[in-house]
Amino acid sequence: MGTSKAGLKGLATFNVTLLALAFGARQSTGLIIPLLIVGDIFAVIYYNRHTQWKYIFRFLPWMLAGILIGAYVGKDLPEKEFKWGMVTIIFISLGLLIWWDKRKSSSVPTHWLFAGPIGIMAGICTMIGNLAGAFTNIFFLAMRLPKNEFVGTAAWLFFITNLVKLPFHVFIWKTITWDSLLINLKLLPAIFLGLFSGVAIVKLINDTNYKRFILFVTAVGAFAMLLR
Repeated sequence: MGTSKAGLKGLATFNVTLLALAFGARQSTGLIIPLLIVGDIFAVIYYNRHTQWKYIFRFLPWMLAGILIGAYVGKDLPEKEFKWGMVTIIFISLGLLIWWDKRKSSSVPTHWLFAGPIGIMAGICTMIGNLAGAFTNIFFLAMRLPKNEFVGTAAWLFFITNLVKLPFHVFIWKTITWDSLLINLKLLPAIFLGLFSGVAIVKLINDTNYKRFILFVTAVGAFAMLLR
């Protein structure tokens, strides 16, 4: 998770899958939020100079609307349906990332009909399973943002949206508890290790092989969740 927040964005889906396997689909969504916020704080400080706020302002209102929809839809979903929803989102996300990776268009979409539906889906997915990555990746890739601008802009977007999600998990879903916070404290040293090592890895990573690896391990994790 630390390396993901430091810039290796593809790891996010794999992290969510592992936590869902360990703690259950619903409980894992609240457990991960404080850790994500810690990573977000590091990312916005380190990459702040690269942030492109015009893209955040274009995308954020739609994503916030999606969070409200997700909070309402996900509140009373039984665990089995919640798990199936997360797995479905994971596979849709994988499909979208593969499709966009193969797409060769160089045009930049500017109409709200592009940002709107993708932003709403990102909001729903981040609320239900912290799985907005594929949709936000598609939006920022479509904007042709260079690597550092991509990471810096995404860092602020997720910092804001994770703060918005926090009270829903505490007061409505009740997935953030004193027990979950104690688990977070135990994981903090590893988060910091990942954050600092991730910055170094981002500079060295081979994009093509990295994408293939993430797509593979994420698919394996999703299948494992189905069989659990």
